[in-house]
Amino acid sequence: MTKKTFISLLYVLVCTVCFGQEFVHPGMLHTTSDLEFMKAKILAGEEPWKEAWDQLKASEISSLHYKPTPFKVVDNGPYNQPDNGGKEFVRDGAAAYTMALQWYVERNEAYAEKAIEIFNAWANTLESVVNHNRQLKVGTAGIKYLNAAEIIKYTYKGWSDKDRRAFEDMVINIWYPVITDWTPRYNGNWDAANGQTIMCIGIFLDRRNIFEKACKQLTDGDSNGSIKNYFYENGQCQESGRDQQHVQMGLAFLACAAEIAWNQKIDLYGAFDNRLYKGFEYTAKYMSGEEVPHIQYITWFGKPVYGPEISPKQREKICPAWERAYHHYHDRKGMDMPYTYKMIQKSRPEGTVNQSFMPWASLTSADFPAQ
Repeated sequence: MTKKTFISLLYVLVCTVCFGQEFVHPGMLHTTSDLEFMKAKILAGEEPWKEAWDQLKASEISSLHYKPTPFKVVDNGPYNQPDNGGKEFVRDGAAAYTMALQWYVERNEAYAEKAIEIFNAWANTLESVVNHNRQLKVGTAGIKYLNAAEIIKYTYKGWSDKDRRAFEDMVINIWYPVITDWTPRYNGNWDAANGQTIMCIGIFLDRRNIFEKACKQLTDGDSNGSIKNYFYENGQCQESGRDQQHVQMGLAFLACAAEIAWNQKIDLYGAFDNRLYKGFEYTAKYMSGEEVPHIQYITWFGKPVYGPEISPKQREKICPAWERAYHHYHDRKGMDMPYTYKMIQKSRPEGTVNQSFMPWASLTSADFPAQ
């Protein structure tokens, strides 16, 4: 056993000791202190929060006139063919999250009630999520609804027990079965998406077994989406040879998972010698126009994928993926992230450019960069 392998295994063991503790609530992407920090910056009119808040308020998914569009069956196939309800499912989740943030900042009950209206619409309608992309739909939409629901549940007294139980039933009986078996041989962004939502399900339902399963799978599980497997030691990503948008998805989903774990006293950010940090800097360096070392990726089950060259596809497409990791590694840990900071200068404020990503990351995760 090499020294690095021993240290990595020891790290996982230390994290495991933290399992079994009581959940922090609210405690997914945002704790109470996070929300209060964001609120104070918005009310003070400070940047970059003011610009990010203005962007949120100008969005169509922030309006109290917004109407959810629930489907009985969400049927989403490869390359979104067909797409019956998939777009609406994800968009309504983003809208519910946006309403919850507005409720917290402005304390206008109409926003909390609008979030509940969206929860109820889907909880009382949805029967199944089917077809090839079903895991991606639940993985990318679920985290949005659940973060909204966590805020509403613990900060607003008007969500009735009946309505909350209906939402919980949908989560555990319709969503969870879709993603519980993971997609370990697919591209890594799939399980990264699954994992972030499974973690949220565990927290929201106070199901420690579900949360722990997700943490362990995303750390060193047999999956292309685990931190151990998604990155080589130099930061090269499993999908670097595919295209840079999908790489940014994997990075963003894993950063969400790491932030959720962090708020529950588990440090996935530091797993395998800060492997996630290396993935962000490697990708940001390449997207900044510089060259990076690259070899053909071999999956955890021994399959070569893509080719020996890093993919230039979507090299200039900056997605809203960067704020959360920068805040942790740079602001909390004092680690230099020069290339990631370059990406933030181009992506800020991070809004709803792509439905797959959590919206409003500049608003909820930005801090003053100590440059």
